[in-house]
Amino acid sequence: MKKDIDDTDLQRCGKLLIKHQLTIAFAESATAGRICAEFAMIPDAGKFLKGGIVCYDADIKCNVLGVPKRQLKEFTPESETVTRSITQGIQKLIPADIHIGCTGLTAPGGSETAEKPVGTMFLHCIRGQQQVLDERIVFCGNPEDIVSQTITFLAKHLYQYLKSLK
Repeated sequence: MKKDIDDTDLQRCGKLLIKHQLTIAFAESATAGRICAEFAMIPDAGKFLKGGIVCYDADIKCNVLGVPKRQLKEFTPESETVTRSITQGIQKLIPADIHIGCTGLTAPGGSETAEKPVGTMFLHCIRGQQQVLDERIVFCGNPEDIVSQTITFLAKHLYQYLKSLK
């Protein structure tokens, strides 16, 4: 059963990003650009969306976003550590106020284990040097469901953060 993305919080995020004159950029692995694409569908997205990079392949993580190869070997491409690194990498490439990184396991064939099953997703969000979100979440379903749940989760938490700003 397909789980649709709840775009209520996405829409709210867009309004608050515009209100606070904040911009946003993404580095996405497992979601393959879907987060950025969903933010692009928000009205007036051009006022806040800077862009993103899809770093599905580990070589892109290393060669474009500067993730050290030793991190990929030690922690796997789908990990908290690598997610933090791709977020820092996108921060260097795309000037924006908020940077978000996402890695994870939407299907078998990656680095899944009993402790890190398929459905495990990692999100890291920073504003400048301030950490806004650093989450490891496990979702259920097929790859589409997992990606949709990840986007909905991110939008909810980003909205809560943006709502707290004065």
